This record gives sequence, structure tokens and C-alpha cells, in this order.
Amino acid sequence: MSKGLKICGISDPKTLNYIVNHPKPPNFIGFITNYEKSKRHVRYEKLQKLVNVDRRNISFTSVLVNPTEETLEKIKDFNFDYYQLYDVEPNRTKEIKLRYNKKIITAITVSSKEDVIKYEDYSDISDIILFDSKGYHKSESFDHRLLDKVPDKINKMIAGNIQIDDIPGFKYKDFIIDLSGSLEDEKGKKDLNKINKLLNLFSEI
Repeated sequence: MSKGLKICGISDPKTLNYIVNHPKPPNFIGFITNYEKSKRHVRYEKLQKLVNVDRRNISFTSVLVNPTEETLEKIKDFNFDYYQLYDVEPNRTKEIKLRYNKKIITAITVSSKEDVIKYEDYSDISDIILFDSKGYHKSESFDHRLLDKVPDKINKMIAGNIQIDDIPGFKYKDFIIDLSGSLEDEKGKKDLNKINKLLNLFSEI
């Protein structure tokens, strides 16, 4: 049974309001905090206002790529439950977790078996291990079978070009599923009809 659902890359109040108030909301919503190459990036002033809402039982997640101390200080009082960290060494991850009192999603980008086993360095620090593609913001794929030997005790999240119609295939997988690009229209904006389809479909598996 899938452990949960995350919708990532939310950048505007209309979309956020729709998701938060949906009758079948996701478990997590992610916001691109400091990765400016992403079209989903939200600047600090806008981000602070955007996440300052009643999130009900949804966990708000700040997506951070190798964040500086300056970045972390800017967002320390924002309405986030989790920091999702890319390219952060284990010791630094632990330091961030303790200093800012946030739950941690460690993102590991995968293209080979050697990439997957990096989770072992973070398993005692992180609340969730995210296995993502090497594409970051480009929604690329990787072979999910590479995760078959990751122990069940690891709280796993999976991303990387997952499509809405792929969701039923995760019914018996113990992953939290993370989608972003597949929920967008041809202009790269989140499509509420696609989000609605996803949330309804996920609730049935």
C-alpha cells in the first residue's frame, strides 16, 4: 500500500488553495525555495505569504538545493514542517535538522545502484529518503527496480517523471509518491483538472 502522496512545485495561491481545500488532499505539498533554475521557484517574500495559510493536516515542505546559512535564516520562521535537501552532506544535514528543528527529507538522485546505496549515510538522520532522477527540475526518469533492495524500514519517497496514470501501479509499493511536472499544462503551469484527477485516483488505491 502506498504510504502517501506529495504534490511539488506549487507557486501560486489559487493552486495552493485548491489543493488544501480538496476533499482528498495530499499528504505533502512542496515549494521550490532556493533553486532559481526551476520555473517553479518562489521568491522569499512571495513564499512567506504563500505558505502562511491553514495547511490543515498537510505537511508543507521547503525544497532546498545545498542551502546557505543565509537562505536557512531567511526561511526559519516560514510555515514549513519539512526541509527537502539536495546535495547536502550527512553532517550538514544533521546540523540543519537540529538547529532549525525541522523534519528532513534527504533527496538522492539516482541513475545507478551505486547512487541508491547513498541512503545508508542518511538513514539515521532523515525522516524520509527521496529517490529522485538526476534531472532535478526536468522531470526525468530512472529505473524504480533499483530500489527493490532498500529495506522496508526506510521511509521512502519516489519522484522522477511519474505520470498520473502510473499511480495504480504503486498500489502495493511502500513509497510516498511525488509528482510535479505531470500536473502541468503545456505552458508549465499547474493544471487544476490534472491535480483533481490525481487526488481522486490516489484516494482509490
